[in-house]
Amino acid sequence: MADLQQQSQWEFSCDLEVDYESEENASMVYAALAVDKELQPDKVKRQMAVSNGKLTVHFEAVEARFLRASFSAFVDVLTLATKTIEEFGQGMEL
Repeated sequence: MADLQQQSQWEFSCDLEVDYESEENASMVYAALAVDKELQPDKVKRQMAVSNGKLTVHFEAVEARFLRASFSAFVDVLTLATKTIEEFGQGMEL
């Protein structure tokens, strides 16, 4: 019974994929965003991966409002990281 309750707890989910057309840029965004953990990990889970120049993100939440809040906050920082790379990342030496 406990397993069934645990599975049904994460009822709401969504996926996001951003194609950076560059493994390097996708990895930079991943590294910048991976340090920010979910504020309520008992209510929202986020999993990120980079593959073929794409950043993929999977969200799961116990309620729709937590999913919306987490997704919205993530897209805000994703947008900032993407604009930073667009502005300063091309040809930049690390």
